[in-house]
Amino acid sequence: MSEPNVLAETRGAVRVLTLNRPAALNSFTSAMHAELLAALDAAAADAALRAVVVTGAGRGFCAGQDLTDPGMAAADGGAPDVGAVIERHYRPLALRVRAMPVPVIAAVNGVAAGAGANFALGCDIVLAARGASFIQAFSRIGLVPDCGGTWLLPRLVGRARALALAMTGDKLAADEAERIGLIWRVVDDAVLIDEAIALAERLAAMPVRALAETRRALDDASTLDYGDALALEARVQRELGRANDFAEGVAAFFAKRAPRFRDR
Repeated sequence: MSEPNVLAETRGAVRVLTLNRPAALNSFTSAMHAELLAALDAAAADAALRAVVVTGAGRGFCAGQDLTDPGMAAADGGAPDVGAVIERHYRPLALRVRAMPVPVIAAVNGVAAGAGANFALGCDIVLAARGASFIQAFSRIGLVPDCGGTWLLPRLVGRARALALAMTGDKLAADEAERIGLIWRVVDDAVLIDEAIALAERLAAMPVRALAETRRALDDASTLDYGDALALEARVQRELGRANDFAEGVAAFFAKRAPRFRDR
């Protein structure tokens, strides 16, 4: 039997998903998309899970779309319908990550190129190995950033840097990606997965429903004016203020004990 394209390992309340096509730098195929989406759906449905880590097997995180994948071929033998590939695979993947009920951490262990880079950037927190790199490789083959890249890049680093990264397709070292705010933090290669799991375990012990709502509120507020953003905060706080975790957090604060959060 062939190896699965995505490996799943559960460590307590943390699910580690590993993209598993190391010989092809974990580039996306239709089969890997199906397995990854199913793995994320399973993590979302598992009430015992409270955080997810995504990483890559071997020396790369994900090199983007595998251009040799049969899923890229047009049914009539003509030019491939790249838009159909986006609609079929990348849009559902990006939306799934942004709607996860728990925090999602990308542990970028090597090259993250094209859609692989933007898939990582769409996760809640990006940790990168010092030897990792990020490449907006689309311009090299006559395309624009996808997997959410057009939305993510200017919001992360501003229009000027986003345009330069997208147009040149230059490789961005992990240290520079951290410096300009593209990712959260760089760690030594040897400790990447340990650091990612430790962070996931820390988040898993926190009120994860509030963390997921924080993601949603920040994303939604980016398209609102100030007054509407304040109204959004009130709506979300009203919901969370009626939930168990708020009551538990307040009770633990006054009792000077560790809280036991359980909402999801």
